[in-house]
This record gives sequence, structure tokens and C-alpha cells, in this order.
Amino acid sequence: MVKIAWGITGCGDKIEEIVKLMIDLKNKYNLDIDIYASKSAKVVLKWYKLWNLLIDEFYDIRVEVDANSPFLPGKLQTGKYDIFIVAPTTANTVAKVAHCIADTLITNSIAQGIKAKVPTYIYPPDNKIGEIETIIPGGKTLKLYIRKEDVENVNKLRKMNGITVLDSVDEIKDVILKYVKSEKS
Repeated sequence: MVKIAWGITGCGDKIEEIVKLMIDLKNKYNLDIDIYASKSAKVVLKWYKLWNLLIDEFYDIRVEVDANSPFLPGKLQTGKYDIFIVAPTTANTVAKVAHCIADTLITNSIAQGIKAKVPTYIYPPDNKIGEIETIIPGGKTLKLYIRKEDVENVNKLRKMNGITVLDSVDEIKDVILKYVKSEKS
């Protein structure tokens, strides 16, 4: 069974799609997914009315207390997880990781997981300069303008050892299916 640590930050863009994907993949492939939510992620998930859905679908959901609690960094280092996915990822988290700042549960876990050679996949929706449309709670569309500075930070992640940047929700699915297939062979 593929064991996944899934970090969620306070990014609302694509959050509904990602939660649906998590549930679909878990149920279809019997995945062992533990969710680690930043403090802001819990707020955003509640705002999108997804928090209770996650509680109903997943056994292990933990919310950040500090940079080392719950004890995700240690679990990554000791081999509890096959992969670490952080999706969706805020521009703030991306900036911290790009500049080697590890002062939150998610950023510290990324740093420690990489040191232990745990494959780490990060999906930042803010990955291309320009205008995007996102869906906010209630179904309304909001236009956002992605800054070049945010994309520069994403590009720094692309160059870092141990991190694979994913550019779409479909790429998250592809990565997980790769691990499912490799386990069966």
C-alpha cells in the first residue's frame, strides 16, 4: 500500500478539485493518506465547506500546532511515508521553501523530508505569470493576477534537489498512479 503524507496549505485555488482527487484516489486504489493541514488550510477548508468531508473520508488529519507538531518531519525521516505531496501550496509557502525558511509544519517537513530523500511533490497554482480565474466559495469566479516574483520562486523550487514541482491537478494524479503501478510490479 502506498503511504502518502499530504500537506495542505491555505491556498483556495483548486482546493475543491484536489480534495475530490484525494478522495477518489484513496477509494479507488486503497491508498494510505495522512493529511497535514496548516493552520490556514483548516480555515480555508472550512470556508469551502470541505473540512467535514475530509474528516468523514480520512482517518488521520492533523492540524499544525508549530513547526514540528504534529510530528510529520520525524515520520518523513523515519520512512513512514513513500511520498510527500503538498497541494495546493500557497505562494507564501513556496517563497519560504525557495529561500530555505523552515518555520512552519509544512516548510519544516519539506526540508526534513528532502534530507531523508523522501520524494516531495509540490503543486503551487501560482506557477505562470498572468491572469487566472479561480472559484471562490459559493461558486463565484475571481480573477487573480500572478506576479512574476511568485513564479520566480516556483522556478527556484524546480531547481532544488528532492522537489518536483507539479503544474496541474492532473500531474498530481499521474504521480500517485506511478507509485501505485510501481508497487504492483
